[in-house]
Amino acid sequence: MLSVTRFSYGTFVFPTFAKLLSYNTMSDNIRQLQPQQLWNKFADLNAVPRGSKKEERVITFMKAFGENLGLETFEDEVGNVIIKKPATVGMENRTTIVMQSHLDMVHQKNGGTDFDFDTQGIEMIVDGDWVRANGTTLGADNGLGVATIMAILESTEIPHPAIEALFTIDEETGMTGAMGLKGGLLSGGILLNLDTEEDDEIGVGCAGGIDVTARREYDEEDTPESKIGYQIFVKGLQGGHSGMQIHEGLGNANKIMNRLMFDGFENFGLRISEIDGGGLRNAIPRESTAIVAIDAVHEDVFLLEIALLSNTIKKELKTMEPNLEIGVSKIDTPKHIMNLGVQEGVTRALYAALNGVYRMSADMPELVETSNNIARVVIKGGQIKIACLTRSSVESAKMDLANTLRATFELTGCEVEFSGDYPGWTPNMDSPILKVMEKLYEELNGEKPHVAACHAGLECGILGTNYPDMDMISFGPNIKGAHSPDERAQISSAKKYWNFVLEILKHIPVK
Repeated sequence: MLSVTRFSYGTFVFPTFAKLLSYNTMSDNIRQLQPQQLWNKFADLNAVPRGSKKEERVITFMKAFGENLGLETFEDEVGNVIIKKPATVGMENRTTIVMQSHLDMVHQKNGGTDFDFDTQGIEMIVDGDWVRANGTTLGADNGLGVATIMAILESTEIPHPAIEALFTIDEETGMTGAMGLKGGLLSGGILLNLDTEEDDEIGVGCAGGIDVTARREYDEEDTPESKIGYQIFVKGLQGGHSGMQIHEGLGNANKIMNRLMFDGFENFGLRISEIDGGGLRNAIPRESTAIVAIDAVHEDVFLLEIALLSNTIKKELKTMEPNLEIGVSKIDTPKHIMNLGVQEGVTRALYAALNGVYRMSADMPELVETSNNIARVVIKGGQIKIACLTRSSVESAKMDLANTLRATFELTGCEVEFSGDYPGWTPNMDSPILKVMEKLYEELNGEKPHVAACHAGLECGILGTNYPDMDMISFGPNIKGAHSPDERAQISSAKKYWNFVLEILKHIPVK
């Protein structure tokens, strides 16, 4: 039986277990990194479970943090936390700034990793010039941004103008925090969003998004006695951010599995019993499992053709997905299978449904304009659910692709729902804070920054609906593999980014 201890941070109490001894050792290694202010706050934050839509503990943690500093701290009606800090002496005439990051993180772990995101702190490891987690997502997206703001709020030595720290909730699964933030709560004229993942990039725009979810019911049939059962699995894919990495040619487990299912009936009488593929809508799916029944007389042909097709797919993806595994194993024959007509319709719809880049931007080189991620496929017990996230920096193109998907799935009898619609952020190349940051970056690093829009959902576009006159910019340190267990943050980049932040605070324009 595990022994239980408790420790508190202000009014917030963390439950811990003897198992956390290894976590504390890992955390101590992180706390020695430079800049220590940043990494210490990141370690504090990563001790708190903070999955999207489960932010109660981190909200309590953040409110206690602000209150313990004696700063004006409050939670708005949707759960965002706002902490206000007056300007340091001599900077009272500068424009008030909003420093903004989101509290939630994506929960993904490797198949063999024993970890409970609801109760455990992230186990962090120093790996050369990188910090990563032990088989899970790290939470650097957007934890390093949150930690940056915390360090500045806590410091008595860093010069800065008046700060309104905005910690939003639920960015990763709906941006409901940003959507629910009312006008009038903030007075800042400049917003610094700390959610970009390339340290040489200054973000001036982002994509909007919409969830496209197809559902239908189907009749199950008793499995004929002439059939035998097999399980098919796809795993070992890298996964990743369904916006920032959608153009990289990464494998999508749902599309791969559907390829294995397609024409299976004609070839060896394959009938689908269950499919469970993918996970979060904003993560490229890494794994999928199917339970099927095939004609016993075609077993040898089935195994041969699956092996041949698997090898073909592996060869196609060998550069980006060297660890892809596709396998089959014999199991008890499932009791029920999918209606054949529905099976043929849904496999063809999934084949036809676009996954990946739909259109590149004609205005900004190398920017993905519009894309789709087939994130989740569940077929079980007479119910089908297919969940997609469609993104675009052009509103009309976003809806064009969403309607393309809608039409595809409706042709096979699905009901299609649009939800979670959020706007993009239109670039302002005449932004005053952009001019300041471009100049500072070049002075600090001897080269010009890359000014760009990104194909991800930043909260700036949503926040701008209620704060249209706020001058917004986004930047951050190098983070790779966000939304996957390969997520890692670069130590040297964090130091470079931290120095940039400090210089920006010194050079905020006067009101």
